[in-house]
Amino acid sequence: MSSTTTKIEPLGAVRERVLATLRQEIIAGGLRPGDRLVERELAERFGVSRVPVREAIRALVAEGFVHFETPRRIVVRRLTPNDVKELFELREALEVYAAGLAADRATPEDLAEVEELLDRAATATEAGDAETITDVNSRLHDRIVAMADNSLLVEALEPVAGRLRWMTRRNEEWPQLLVEHRELYEAIASGDPDRARTHALAHVRTNYRSTVRQLFGDAEPS
Repeated sequence: MSSTTTKIEPLGAVRERVLATLRQEIIAGGLRPGDRLVERELAERFGVSRVPVREAIRALVAEGFVHFETPRRIVVRRLTPNDVKELFELREALEVYAAGLAADRATPEDLAEVEELLDRAATATEAGDAETITDVNSRLHDRIVAMADNSLLVEALEPVAGRLRWMTRRNEEWPQLLVEHRELYEAIASGDPDRARTHALAHVRTNYRSTVRQLFGDAEPS
């Protein structure tokens, strides 16, 4: 006699699944600034109770993707120029420092991984594949930070990584991004920390201006 059992997904796993899906939809633009998140509707959509949905929304609030427009109305945040400025100031401080460390500490295996990511970015850029470009470019920056071999740097950037990806997703100047990433890679591969920091700083500032243009039109970043 055989019997079948239904595998029950742990509550934490359900929460993470809902959270990851909603986060990615916000980053990719499926959920747009001002769109409302309703617990009941999301629970029905995912086929889950409202508890993991509520917890996922709380996590999105903490990550800066959504906020309470009123006590009972939760919406995707509308990014402001100051939001972008503050995040890029943090990115400038940490990623530029990380690039200098990476130039000093990167192994041949590290550099080979970055080269592979650059090849994938080039293919995606030629194809105009926005989703792959965003994913690969984010992984490239993560890899550079990892090459710095400083766990505190990784931890410092982790809480804002999603928001940075959300913002930079709007930058569609892909050929220029590819050129800048190749130059940054070459600077790190040279083993010269000063050169790596110089290229990283130029890249972050150029990316900042491009992101502001995409989000706010001709507004000049301060």
